[in-house]
Amino acid sequence: MPFNVVLFQPEIPPNTGNIIRLCANTGARLHLVRPLGFRLDAKAVRRAGLDYRELADVSEHASLQACLESLGRPRWFAFTTRGTQRHDDMRYADGDALVFGPETRGLPDDVLERCPAERRLRIPMLEGARSLNLSNAVAVAVYEAWRQLGYRAAGPPRLSPAPP
Repeated sequence: MPFNVVLFQPEIPPNTGNIIRLCANTGARLHLVRPLGFRLDAKAVRRAGLDYRELADVSEHASLQACLESLGRPRWFAFTTRGTQRHDDMRYADGDALVFGPETRGLPDDVLERCPAERRLRIPMLEGARSLNLSNAVAVAVYEAWRQLGYRAAGPPRLSPAPP
């Protein structure tokens, strides 16, 4: 799967650990933009990511600009509760970057202003709801993008043995 998940200044280690596991299971590449609110080798990240850290493609970057430049300036989408487009109305393509902000404050205005309004995406929620957990929002977005590409590279379903 050729998607890039970009976490801009993530703060909560278990969320990043869960996203590492998600990326390892979907083939998405994970990019972490510093500063991080934790050490990547912290116990909480390892616990949530289990042994998936070695299976995921994870990179760290000094800034969002440096991250996007290292990816060849891909088309990127800012996920925000202030988005003007629904995440499932967008047509995703190989190499796209899905950008998510820190858990306590979301993407800052200067980042959102650099993203074209039509690529500021929101995930639908009930009126009055504030936001989804970061790892849940990333999972929703990654699976929608991957679904649109026909779950490329996914293995065959594992069949459970029939009950006796």
